Amino acid sequence: MGKYKFFGLMAIICSACSSGRALLDPQEKIDVSPYGIVRIARVTGRTLPGETLPNPNQTDERYDVGGTDLGIAWQMEDGKIALVFGDTYGKDWKPSGAGGPGAAGNWRSNVLAISKDCNLEDGLSFSHMVSKELIPSAHVTNGTGSHTAIPTAAVNIDGVDYVHCMDVRKWAEPGSWLTNYSAIYQSVDHGENWTRCAGVHFTEFSNFAQVAYAKMGGYVYMTGTASGRRGAVYLARFKSADILHQERYEYWNKAAGWQINREDQADPIISAPAGELSMVYYRKYKRWFITYLNEDKHELVLRTARRLNGVWSSEHCLASAADYPGLYGAFIYPGYEDTDEIFFLMSMWQPYNVFLMKARLKQ
Repeated sequence: MGKYKFFGLMAIICSACSSGRALLDPQEKIDVSPYGIVRIARVTGRTLPGETLPNPNQTDERYDVGGTDLGIAWQMEDGKIALVFGDTYGKDWKPSGAGGPGAAGNWRSNVLAISKDCNLEDGLSFSHMVSKELIPSAHVTNGTGSHTAIPTAAVNIDGVDYVHCMDVRKWAEPGSWLTNYSAIYQSVDHGENWTRCAGVHFTEFSNFAQVAYAKMGGYVYMTGTASGRRGAVYLARFKSADILHQERYEYWNKAAGWQINREDQADPIISAPAGELSMVYYRKYKRWFITYLNEDKHELVLRTARRLNGVWSSEHCLASAADYPGLYGAFIYPGYEDTDEIFFLMSMWQPYNVFLMKARLKQ
């Protein structure tokens, strides 16, 4: 998510947020689009036969992480980057025709990696991994309990790391699943150990079952979707100090503006379908970037806007399933908000692992 310097920026970005009116901004129609999109390296798992990508981490041998997905990245207090992954399996993982984890052992709902790597051009190297299960699940697979606990977003506030996590009850048809609830977990020891936080609980029917976080001007802005990859995108915010006080969260309503503790009043800011959001403010372009999977197009896409509650650009393709079968994710890697590049983590279902991607940006 990164640290931001604001000066007069908030007046431009969110002066319309306190009212229900949109500003007439001459920059509104100026867009940023990606080009020169490449897959740089493998991030997790073993190198498969015929694969020529760099694989700096060799996580199967070093950390017993043979298959995993997601890779939600955020900046920790000490400048390191943390990445949290989803369902993870051991070094016995092997690719299958159906994709996914197959029959691999040592199932963990989530694991974490730490990186000090400042040059991603040759791949993303980890300093170490916390390869135990961070946020527990009973792994009840018959649809009656907690099947798994999947992270959806993360943020560091005043030295404490927070992860928004959905407790999945049942995987349904492709692109759909049911949750029991979503909650927040915190770590006060740089990601080594995590505990559930009281005071934040999103129901199975919430439009914030899955979210993305971005810090700006003393607030954490939160975009959300319902469970699965078929929902629209909604907007909320809270003061950084109020992350554990859900009753103080504010939800964006197009007619009435910010509505305190009224999740039911939140209006979509981006139409469906959108899955697995990631969000950041690019200072170079003075625009918000949001990435997600468009399940209908089978593409990872990028959209930009001057204001989170304003007019969003059309979708720009970051990666297509025609080139990368079974793709999902598109989690933005922080630290490049002043550049004309965007790095992101892409998952692929068939090799069930995570890859580092890069695109150039132009206005």
